[in-house]
Amino acid sequence: MPGEFDLIQRFLACFPRARVPVGPGDDCAVLAPSKGALCVTTDAVVEDVHFTRATFSAADIGHKALAVNLSDLAAMGATPSWFVCALALPRDFPAREVSAMGRGMAALAKAHRIMLVGGNFTSAREVSVTLTVTGELSHAPITRSGARPGDLLYVSGTLGDARLGLQHLQAGVLRGAAVKRQRRPEPRIALGKLAARFASAGMDVSDGLAQDLGHLCAASRVGVELELDRLPLSPAVRAALGPEGALRGGEDYELLLAVPPSRMQAFERACARAGQKVTRMGVLTQEQTLRIRDAGGNLLTPPAGFDHFARSSRQIRPDD
Repeated sequence: MPGEFDLIQRFLACFPRARVPVGPGDDCAVLAPSKGALCVTTDAVVEDVHFTRATFSAADIGHKALAVNLSDLAAMGATPSWFVCALALPRDFPAREVSAMGRGMAALAKAHRIMLVGGNFTSAREVSVTLTVTGELSHAPITRSGARPGDLLYVSGTLGDARLGLQHLQAGVLRGAAVKRQRRPEPRIALGKLAARFASAGMDVSDGLAQDLGHLCAASRVGVELELDRLPLSPAVRAALGPEGALRGGEDYELLLAVPPSRMQAFERACARAGQKVTRMGVLTQEQTLRIRDAGGNLLTPPAGFDHFARSSRQIRPDD
């Protein structure tokens, strides 16, 4: 296997030179002050937790590592600006795969105009990619704590596809729309910036709708009345998982948004003009409880979402 510095150069060669005072190659990056406030987030993807090398290409791993971080910026309504990458690799990890990982990450970085400005390489027993990502705000951030009783609850895109994709991968099905949603989630940056003009609260859906909705309600000290039959599902998810299965699906990386009733029509019109699909699926309540009703009006028990520390560090199983 090539040495550390050769691997670093292979990885950096995938990215354009960062337009900052000092970029990769020094002990620190040096960055010019931003005009607005900065959002800063960090997240990791780890082998046998978020992916397996048998079912993800190196390019998929690179894409997903950046995508899950960009999703946090989208949830706050921020514009991506720069990131650093800490990469841990087994000693026998092929050099060509380092380049492939860089290309997968660089393609998504280019799409969202975000610059790699530094990082670190180290050896480890398993692959892990940890990023720290920043974005600029031109307005107040969307936080989890601003929702009020009566606000309407929206979600972007469709739910449950990544969970179905994981089931497919574990069954040996390596292609299809659901598999792509698991391997290559798309951060909703444009919607996040649009929603900042209307939303009272929001977050991204990473651990399953039911669990993440609970986090938003707890932060805002509200409850919710959720209509199960209004959940946006692809035909494949509706057939394979149904609405209750989609509630438990992690890694959707869609945006969950609370919008005051006075802004509802303007928000929906703005989303339609921008080609952003959102679905209204409930209302926030004064009573701090999570109520999920099926099409017949019956109350359902909210399912649990994904918890990294509730089991051994393995990917969530399809029957969870």
